[in-house]
Amino acid sequence: MTGVDNAAGALAARAERSGWSSRPAYLVGDDVWTHGQVHDRAARATGVLRDHGIGRGDHVLLAAPDGVAWVVAFLAIARLGAVAVLVNPELPAADHELLLADCGARACVTEAALADRFSGCTWIDVDRLFDRASTAAVVPAVDVTATSPLYVQYTSGTTGRPKGVVHAHKDLYWYGTSVGRHVLRIEPDDIALSVSKMFWAYGFGNALVFPLHSGSAAVLAPHRPAAEEIIDMVARHRVSVLYSVPSSYGALASADTRGALKSLRVAVSAGEPLPDSLGTRLIHELGIEVLEQIGSTEAGHAFCANRIDDNTPGTLGPPVPGWEVQVRDRHGRPVATGTEGELWVRGPTLFSHYLNQPELTGKTLVDGWLATHDRARRNADGTVSHLGRTDDMEMVGGISLSPLEVERVLAAHPMVREAAVAAVLDHQHASRLRAFVVPEGGTGHAPGLEVELIAWTRSRLPAFKVPRTVRLVHRLPRTATGKLRRHVVRTGSW
Repeated sequence: MTGVDNAAGALAARAERSGWSSRPAYLVGDDVWTHGQVHDRAARATGVLRDHGIGRGDHVLLAAPDGVAWVVAFLAIARLGAVAVLVNPELPAADHELLLADCGARACVTEAALADRFSGCTWIDVDRLFDRASTAAVVPAVDVTATSPLYVQYTSGTTGRPKGVVHAHKDLYWYGTSVGRHVLRIEPDDIALSVSKMFWAYGFGNALVFPLHSGSAAVLAPHRPAAEEIIDMVARHRVSVLYSVPSSYGALASADTRGALKSLRVAVSAGEPLPDSLGTRLIHELGIEVLEQIGSTEAGHAFCANRIDDNTPGTLGPPVPGWEVQVRDRHGRPVATGTEGELWVRGPTLFSHYLNQPELTGKTLVDGWLATHDRARRNADGTVSHLGRTDDMEMVGGISLSPLEVERVLAAHPMVREAAVAAVLDHQHASRLRAFVVPEGGTGHAPGLEVELIAWTRSRLPAFKVPRTVRLVHRLPRTATGKLRRHVVRTGSW
């Protein structure tokens, strides 16, 4: 990491040194904020936070919609040497209370509507912080080390209670360099749109780190946009880089774009596997080749990714520069190329620890390697194929199987938009494989589809992998980041 070790100070210095100060950084509706304006406002907001008694090492919970005020608040917290705790503002009150207690925040920066949830600590209105900073004095960035804690992000909770993941100041430089520059080749003229929000690792890199590290711009929206809004924003702002998740791409593939996405030079998918059939549809119907990648909150961003000039559909691509990948058996021993096993990774932005969970940290970080709990296969060409999660395996009739294979077969049917498969207990407490399908056009436009899909899977899969029943649903249970909540699917109702 070059220059000062404080990540916010380093980004501000980089913008000035590179001549980006007058270039657009964020587009919000009709408003345009330049890199210089964002860093100047953050330097002034630093003093406002300091006046509230916030100092180096303090945890500051940040729960607000995506916007320039969010960016300024994060950079100001970083400049103080404090630690930003990034939280989804749309969580239920009970979840906010749980995370507040877990992180031990000294202060909370949120939107006004959430003020009553955080009465137990110093509360700061994110919009008022932004406004007050316009007339405050500039405060220099506090000196920290590259490995000082910078922010905490909570895991998505797809398998249970979220865990607080701690990342360092140095990590932002690595995200911007290894993924932003080397993998996606983000340049100052790029304009990005991330469907995933900044409180989540994927969106944090896409919408905060990459623009500020490269001198490019990002379009921000306070909510997660639907397909029609994505199309409108891409066309309106001439977006060149789109970051989304498979469920959103599925809706986009079913929408009428009328050539509105022609400004895109690259589209990226992460969060969960992109079905092969959906990737093919996006190419044929929208002219978009989607680059699939995989990362985790513990890694901070992607550790395997397809490149613009080296995309292998159906895989996660090769390791990102700076990252090492191993596929191991259940005893922790590396397996041969082409053999299925558990994915372990090692790289420069691995988290230091889980908040308040040293035992779990020790089980997840072993000799500098992260146990991802993803099932994978290393291919002869160096790419990695994703085969599901170790905790996603289903046991039916004494046989263990991955629902991912069944879901991919279902998703290949032209009438299926999304599918989830799980072993669900019946009234006799026997485990039965069930499929839940979101059909194209809605549940009222697919008569006889349930029977047809059982026949479809029976002709393509061994008998023990064929769902006992198929149920058409309006939606699948997902986290705010778009990931499937498999533990909810297993209940059979939501």
